[in-house]
Amino acid sequence: MSWLTALIPHLKAVHVGMLLLWCGGLFALPLMLSRHDPAIGQADYSRIRRATHYAYTYFVTPSAVLAIASGTALIFLREVFVTWMFAKLVFVALLVTFHVWVGYVLVAVAEREGSHQSPNPVVPLLLLLVPILAILSLVLAKPELGEIPVPGWLAEPRGNQLPFDVPRR
Repeated sequence: MSWLTALIPHLKAVHVGMLLLWCGGLFALPLMLSRHDPAIGQADYSRIRRATHYAYTYFVTPSAVLAIASGTALIFLREVFVTWMFAKLVFVALLVTFHVWVGYVLVAVAEREGSHQSPNPVVPLLLLLVPILAILSLVLAKPELGEIPVPGWLAEPRGNQLPFDVPRR
């Protein structure tokens, strides 16, 4: 088990590095997508289209997968099962949603036939700031948020057996 503990600094380094690439890519891609305009000339349009496709496929998405995988491993290795972490995961889900939206826009603008209007990058970039700043605030401050409010019937035992065996430690 000590070798797993020794992995924690390395996993943190991978997690932070992949987050930088992922979030940087999420900022860059809307700016690149705003340059998708067939009126700029076929050569430039093809170059921008390939660059956005390759950036999304080969850099941003693998960075997202590695950031999430290393973050998940860190949660379990460090046993960080506290309320602020669950709040952080909500904002990570918003980052994933933004990532999926960028992929959708990339396909709509660059891959489908017909004329498409490239989105203005200002509003998406401002929206992207919300989960990133929230995640940074939660991770750096680690605020005491108390309990997650749940209905009473979820918090009290019902006296019924689970339909499967629960492993014991």
